[in-house]
Amino acid sequence: MKLHVESIMTIEKKKYVASLIDNLPDLTAGQLYWVEKVVKVFEPDFTYEFHRADLFDGQILEGLGDAMRVHHAFSAEPFSKDKFEYVLVRISAMHGKSAELAPKGNPGHDITVDGIRYSLKTQADSGIKETVLWISKFMELGKGEWSDDPAQLEGLRDQFLEHMKSYERIIVLRSLRKPPDCKYELVEIPKDLLLRAKEGELQMMGKSKQNPKPGYCYVKDDKGEVLFELYFDGGSERKLQIKNLKKDQCRVHATWEFSIPTE
Repeated sequence: MKLHVESIMTIEKKKYVASLIDNLPDLTAGQLYWVEKVVKVFEPDFTYEFHRADLFDGQILEGLGDAMRVHHAFSAEPFSKDKFEYVLVRISAMHGKSAELAPKGNPGHDITVDGIRYSLKTQADSGIKETVLWISKFMELGKGEWSDDPAQLEGLRDQFLEHMKSYERIIVLRSLRKPPDCKYELVEIPKDLLLRAKEGELQMMGKSKQNPKPGYCYVKDDKGEVLFELYFDGGSERKLQIKNLKKDQCRVHATWEFSIPTE
């Protein structure tokens, strides 16, 4: 069988289905089991809601939802970041977009679609809250002097601000409910919001036993309420987290709700 997913965009659906059926008799019993499992995942009711059209169009977002359902035909674990990147590029290309993955290990953007560079994140922690975002690893903080001097947090924040120059948009795929009744949402974090960190309040946790010492950058609104926190994690990974980011400051582009059949 030498059909590609893109073929369904250029030939009639009936011919496409017929060509698939023609190949089924050549499959083993084990292979047919997996084909059946994928087909059955599309049987239960589902709800896809697309709230904004300025990110990706409905066909791309529908395709992303379908890919997540196929994923859960084989796994109870949330859709991972590498799958998110790969699938979004493949579906964008299917629908005529110029799309490519960034080189492996690239410290900035993850994918490029029609010349726009995207940073992609996922959130699937067990304590996830619908109204608050937490990005456990926004970026690595491997460079720069960092020990126990509060002034060093300025350099770490500068790394964060410099990092954001390498992409135009930041989107997060959030797993709000696990199988068998799944719920995902696609949220965009406005860059302008994160750039407010340049005026944030820095605080090093001097009593911590970690080395280097962890620290925070608190970003507040005009009323003094915290919009989000940058957490400079002084653990072995030396990473930057974004904590307690209020979702109402972000843009929800899509939600997907679907059930996965249980055997």
